[in-house]
Amino acid sequence: MAGFRDVFTALVATSTWGFVTGIAMVKSGLTETMAAWMTLLVYAGSAQLTSLPLIVSSAPIWLIFAAGMVVNLRFIIFAAALQPFFRHMHWFKRLVLGFLSTDIAFVFFMARHGDRKGPATTEQLWYLLGMIIPGWLSWNIFSMVGIYLGGFVPASWSLEFAAILALMAVVIPLVKTRPMAMCLLTAGTIALVGQALPLRLGLLAAVIGGIAAGVLAERLQHRGKSRKRK
Repeated sequence: MAGFRDVFTALVATSTWGFVTGIAMVKSGLTETMAAWMTLLVYAGSAQLTSLPLIVSSAPIWLIFAAGMVVNLRFIIFAAALQPFFRHMHWFKRLVLGFLSTDIAFVFFMARHGDRKGPATTEQLWYLLGMIIPGWLSWNIFSMVGIYLGGFVPASWSLEFAAILALMAVVIPLVKTRPMAMCLLTAGTIALVGQALPLRLGLLAAVIGGIAAGVLAERLQHRGKSRKRK
């Protein structure tokens, strides 16, 4: 319940994004059945949207997979940060957690438990499950609604922009320290400048740059505190 309460507001944003993605898949030329299977098996909005223009243009299958993997490389970083908590679990359980995990769930989990050491407790595992299971359900439900009923939604509603605003409303209140602010500003700047890069490489660069800026800012902050104590 604690996980669900924390992620509930974000579910509004991700559900809207899932709805938009469902509409986009059908409008790109996929059949409703193909779009439904893609939503269930891929479960990655950015990768799905990245692959659609390549599918429409009949690009080679290896290029479609490569583009989707490049966009999702950020999850390697997220998984590396979560690995110390769940490495004691069976590989299949970790595989399920990895498939269901999302950006927002990672942010909330690390904000709440990131400072703790050692394997995850039962409380920490259920906290993560309380976010990722409702997230998977809401994404797929609203994606299906977008796939089968999205044709009735007027384009003037600008749902893509509404989803972005909702995500910002979730992320910005989490920025409470200088390292987090540096992380956000750096990632946002790189993402803006890198929009022209192919295969959404700007997104990957933004993730790496944001993390590097946050780590550097945190180290400088600790050094400043150490000098004051001396």
